[in-house]
Amino acid sequence: MNKAEFLTDLRTRLEGLPEEEIKKSVDFYGEMIADRMDDGLSEEEAVAALGDIKDITGRILADVPLGKIVKEKVKKVQSRRGLKPWEIVLLVLGSPVWLPVTLSLAIVAVLLFLVFYLVFWIIILVFYLVDLCIALGGVAGIVYGIALMVKGMAAQGLMILGGGIFCGGLSIPFFFFCNIVAKGMINLSRMITRGIKSLFVGRRKKGEQ
Repeated sequence: MNKAEFLTDLRTRLEGLPEEEIKKSVDFYGEMIADRMDDGLSEEEAVAALGDIKDITGRILADVPLGKIVKEKVKKVQSRRGLKPWEIVLLVLGSPVWLPVTLSLAIVAVLLFLVFYLVFWIIILVFYLVDLCIALGGVAGIVYGIALMVKGMAAQGLMILGGGIFCGGLSIPFFFFCNIVAKGMINLSRMITRGIKSLFVGRRKKGEQ
C-alpha cells in the first residue's frame, strides 16, 4: 500500500468524525510517512511501519469523545435530508404523542448509562475496600494477639496473632490482584466505548470484520 492509498483508506474509515478531526489525523500520518521516507524507507515500507490501519483507526477513535461523534452524525443526517412541509405539519400535530415517548426513551437511555458507569466503578471500589478490610483485620489481629500474650493468654494470643499475620500477608498479593481487575475493567470500558463509536464512524472494506 502506498501513501495515497493509505491516507484514502484512513479517511474512509474515519468518516463520521468532524472534518477537522479527520484532517488532523490524515495530515499527522501523512507527515509520519514523509518522515520515514526521509530516513531512507521506501513509500511502501514507510506505510507498513505505521502498523495495522485498524489499530490506528481504533487509537484515533479512542481520543475523540463519544458525544462529539454522535453530534456530528446527527448533523450530517440532518444536512442530507431536509423535512418536507407536510412532514413538519405531522411532527407538530403528533408532538403530544411522540415527544413524551422520545423524552422518556432519552431519559431511560441516560439513566441506564449512568447505572452502568456507577456499577462499573463500584465493582472496582469494592475490590479495594475488601483488600483494605483484610489489611485492617490483619493489623487488628496482630495488635490484639500481642495484647493477649502480654496478659498471659499465650495460646489465644498466638492463634489471633497468626491470623493477623496471615491477613496482613494476604492483603499484599490481593492488592496487586485488585490492580489487575481495575486495569481489566478499564480496558473493557474502553473496548465497549470504542465499539459504540465504531457504529457511527467509517466504512470497512468488504470481507473485513
